[in-house]
Amino acid sequence: MGAVYDAIADWYENEFLGPHDLRAADPLGIERCLRDLLGPGSGVCLEVGCGTGAHAPTVRSLGWTPVGVDISAAMLGYARGRLTIARADAERLPFRDASLPAVISVMVHTDMPGYLAVVREAARVLRPGGAFVHVGVHPCFCGGFADWTDKQAIVIRPGYNDRHWTKASWTTKGVRDKVGATHFPLPQLLHAFTDAGLVLDRFDEGGTPAPQVLAIRSSKPRP
Repeated sequence: MGAVYDAIADWYENEFLGPHDLRAADPLGIERCLRDLLGPGSGVCLEVGCGTGAHAPTVRSLGWTPVGVDISAAMLGYARGRLTIARADAERLPFRDASLPAVISVMVHTDMPGYLAVVREAARVLRPGGAFVHVGVHPCFCGGFADWTDKQAIVIRPGYNDRHWTKASWTTKGVRDKVGATHFPLPQLLHAFTDAGLVLDRFDEGGTPAPQVLAIRSSKPRP
């Protein structure tokens, strides 16, 4: 996905986020979910797929030290100065086993066809008692099968049960029609956490009239 996001990094930073930055209004509750599920803490909080570093201020405001990895050099060009960064594959994180107190993934799991392996990597690098917070596209209400043209009458078409990659989108103003997205049905997504040995702790949703964001807090058990 690196080359794909390299091609749209300028658009993402300057038009998709834009001069008013979607974080300020938080229409989907992304930052709220991140704040509530990550919570206050200290030490390094690693963001996998950090992109332009847009969520670093939220992480920092909670007392954590944000560090990010991403495969796209162009996206990291915007992240530089917002947090400590490294160019790396999220399926092979450049951190030792059990070395980090917190890991987050924010609105990127559909960009990662190997997300199940990413969750395993997050579990590997977490210290016992550490938290992995996932904030992502809601698998039940968003995807190539969901038509949000009329937000008061969302249409869910066949396709939810099929794990697939698609560029199909009801809008040309989003990311999916430009880079595509991988869909994980809800059971498969939740199994990624339990299969990695993580314990599911808390959940949240964001967006109206149907949730567009699903957030999960999980933790690595202590011995």
